[in-house]
Amino acid sequence: MHDTIAQIQLLRRQKNAVILAHTYQAAEIQQIADFVGDSLALSLEASRVKDAELIVFCGVLFMAETAAILNPRRKVIMPDTAAGCPMADMISAEQLRHFKAEHPGAKVVCYVNSTAEVKAESDICCTSSNAVKVVSSLGTDQEIIFVPDQYLGKFIEKQTGQKMILWEGYCPVHEKLSADMTKEAKSRFPGVPLMVHPETRPEVQELADYILSTGQMIKLAKESKAQRFLVGTEMGIMHALQNAAPDKQFIHLNACLLCPDMKVNNLPKLLNALQNEETHIRVPQPIADKARLALQRMLDLS
Repeated sequence: MHDTIAQIQLLRRQKNAVILAHTYQAAEIQQIADFVGDSLALSLEASRVKDAELIVFCGVLFMAETAAILNPRRKVIMPDTAAGCPMADMISAEQLRHFKAEHPGAKVVCYVNSTAEVKAESDICCTSSNAVKVVSSLGTDQEIIFVPDQYLGKFIEKQTGQKMILWEGYCPVHEKLSADMTKEAKSRFPGVPLMVHPETRPEVQELADYILSTGQMIKLAKESKAQRFLVGTEMGIMHALQNAAPDKQFIHLNACLLCPDMKVNNLPKLLNALQNEETHIRVPQPIADKARLALQRMLDLS
């Protein structure tokens, strides 16, 4: 493994590459990355890459597509293009067009966990970090379609008081976490604050002390006086949390919170991608141009 890491380090210098990784990636990927963050932070970072010639995106496909859309002058590659997102696949561009036709005049807010084609059919994108801000920016009189995550949509409705037209998508990983599982964990660690992701079920969110994106969880871990936390999101975040606050204890809520797609990437695949650059992420220009508008409207609010 040391030889693999050495080869990656050599190639990243030779090819002037930057490695971006999501907080749900395996610890070995996070450790070698130049930047680790949630979807919003990664979108911002990808758009700002100027010096590097090559972006190596360690995440799932929609994230690499977003990087390619936001920085079309840079080549974007992935360790493994099989790293997908079941939630993103729960709605197609054609389905969204039909949905829009049923609600003429509605604005489409699209969660970044979606394909480039769906982003291209949307008015503005959001992440779990800024979803409330994005929806609030559209005003209270505007009819809004929200795709594809119904649970994040319900969280936004509760925060803003604004009803939206929700697509019935969800994250299969976060959706597995039940209220009973959550209550059982809380009973074993009484008084320990619980933070969960807004992709979890509403009944799970009701039991939480904090409902946060992964980036917001890491910020809370750094700034809070609490010394222990229960954590209700994909287990990859545990490495990032411990790095952010090494003096604190983080207790993962349940082993069901494991995303197999996020764990597809590994160091040998990362090395192979750098060596061959065959996993080039290309988004057709007409789609990229339209999707970039929706993404840029989001970034302009950041």
